[in-house]
Amino acid sequence: MPTFARSLRVVLSAAALSGASIAVADTVKIAYIDPLSGSFATTGQNVLKSWQMVAEIANREKWAGAHTFEVVGFDNKASPQETLVMLKTAIDQGYRYVAQGFGSGAGLALIDAINKHNERNPGKEVVYLNTSAGDPDMTNSKCSFWHFRLDAHSDMRMEALSSFIAEDKSIKKVYVINPNYAFGQQVSRAAKETIKRKRPDIEIVGDDLHPFGQVKDFTPYISKIAASGADAVITGNAGSDLALLIKASKEGNLNSMFFTYFASSPGTPSALGSAGAGRVKSLPYWHPNNETFAGKEIVEGFKKKYNDDFFSSATYAGIALLAKGIKATSSTDPVKLAFALEDMKVQSLNGEVEMRKQDHQLLQPLYMVTWTKVNGQDVKYDHENTGYGWKTDAKLEPRVSALPTSCQMKRPKL
Repeated sequence: MPTFARSLRVVLSAAALSGASIAVADTVKIAYIDPLSGSFATTGQNVLKSWQMVAEIANREKWAGAHTFEVVGFDNKASPQETLVMLKTAIDQGYRYVAQGFGSGAGLALIDAINKHNERNPGKEVVYLNTSAGDPDMTNSKCSFWHFRLDAHSDMRMEALSSFIAEDKSIKKVYVINPNYAFGQQVSRAAKETIKRKRPDIEIVGDDLHPFGQVKDFTPYISKIAASGADAVITGNAGSDLALLIKASKEGNLNSMFFTYFASSPGTPSALGSAGAGRVKSLPYWHPNNETFAGKEIVEGFKKKYNDDFFSSATYAGIALLAKGIKATSSTDPVKLAFALEDMKVQSLNGEVEMRKQDHQLLQPLYMVTWTKVNGQDVKYDHENTGYGWKTDAKLEPRVSALPTSCQMKRPKL
């Protein structure tokens, strides 16, 4: 027994001396809850792989010191109801971090469910990382301490987009078309309000809301746009909705300029082809043909590994923020990290970004880009092997899109 006791003391002393390395070697598990099957699976699968690749880079380069990241996909089938089922499954499996982005309906459901879970389960809190759900209410009237948005919301994007349109005096008529749910309705409202404020001479000649993810042929909508004489179309469509809209415009020989939020999302570039060259614009927060080609190693590595295009740099910002928070707090606890993320600045692929404390909205640059044939100079990287990629028209600094918030956030005790 004395020998055993001495041996035990030696082991405990050694453990105490190396306690830091033992205590912090945790795996931060992120449950990515988005459509991984059905009409929007192409986008969901791509963003899942993006999370996973950035996690691999962070692990290899030890962004969070001894901590590592693991991202696993949960298929919500683009349904808010199924999102809640997947959230419960993830929580039951021990996940404390959740990522989602496709659909504000699912995002709003997550905020409500996570608020209730965290209130009822102190010590088992969950943090929600939002890659692209863009309803402004999520960082305004329905803001939550547990929710962090990594993309610009729809009003912020429209603030930037309308500023760009206001400078183009050739645009006299605009047609607005969006999916009929919270996000699409917000885009429609913001387009009409901001254009009227910045260019009252522009006429809104159409405003359509269509079923989300259900329209298989947009030809009737394209016919209406053509008949309206619109110089430009503004749309918040994404995924298959946007791909099919562009496809119908190509087949209908519509010559209007398209101002989109998500034309760089998977599946859409293939639908653009040569017909979209010079007339389809998008408003990403990053793209591979940026001014310094920042992120080119990830772009090339992603293509080699997945034969796919990396486009969601929100995944990079998300992991970078978490990693910095972990180092700052020496903890992976969601409550401590949530506080640490507030007003945090990190270098992302588009420059310095900041997580605003007041509403947990990321402030970052946005780009206005045009679909252009690859030229080996300012357009080096194509999308989906089309021979076409995005060319920068303008880089819009955070102040252009930053908007005030009505958020009255309730914070827990640390």
